[in-house]
Amino acid sequence: MSNIDKSMTPERLARYFDHTQLRADAVTEDFIKLCEESKKYHFKMVAINSTPVSLCKELLEGTDIHVGAAISFPLGQTSIETKIFETQDAISNGADEIDYVINISALKEKNYDYIEKEMAEIVEICREANVISKVIFENCYLTQIEKEELCRIALNIRPNFIKTSTGFGTGGATIEDVRLMKSIVKDNIKVKAAGGIRSLEQVLKMIEEGAERIGSTSSVAIMEEFLRCM
Repeated sequence: MSNIDKSMTPERLARYFDHTQLRADAVTEDFIKLCEESKKYHFKMVAINSTPVSLCKELLEGTDIHVGAAISFPLGQTSIETKIFETQDAISNGADEIDYVINISALKEKNYDYIEKEMAEIVEICREANVISKVIFENCYLTQIEKEELCRIALNIRPNFIKTSTGFGTGGATIEDVRLMKSIVKDNIKVKAAGGIRSLEQVLKMIEEGAERIGSTSSVAIMEEFLRCM
């Protein structure tokens, strides 16, 4: 691939990745593999459901690779109180980052106060614990106006990241969504692109549009593709 920015090194590219294992049937061997791959390439984070947080924390002990817990995943259809408990539980088990799914039904009903309250309470828990917070929009279900409203709410609350997708919806990250989200939040909040990202070309385009984190199950394949291009 001839259009790779010469300043992009394997070390720099690897640190964009939240290496992901969120399958419902994942077992201990899968998490061992996830963490070993993350150590080999020095990815930024492992993205997992909340149950294996303590296992991955132990597997990654002595590294600077973060453990990230997905909260109310993938539907977001749990109460604020439930999301708060799951967030606190994940943090107590060693989570360094929290990716939670908004209540999409509340957004569709224009209950923006609920969305803001939910975001504020979860982000505050993360902030107090010195844990990175990420808000998952699940853009495939949202209108342009809904995406813009979520960005505006996020500007009031200031999570560390807003995120395009779970990867479990009807669509994943798009260049257009990354561009839209970044155009509204600018440098006040970071953008994470996730869902359906399986090629180096996709990753580089997402980064070019302003994504500062990439969630993918194909992190290793993408890194190997990059190394072949060097």
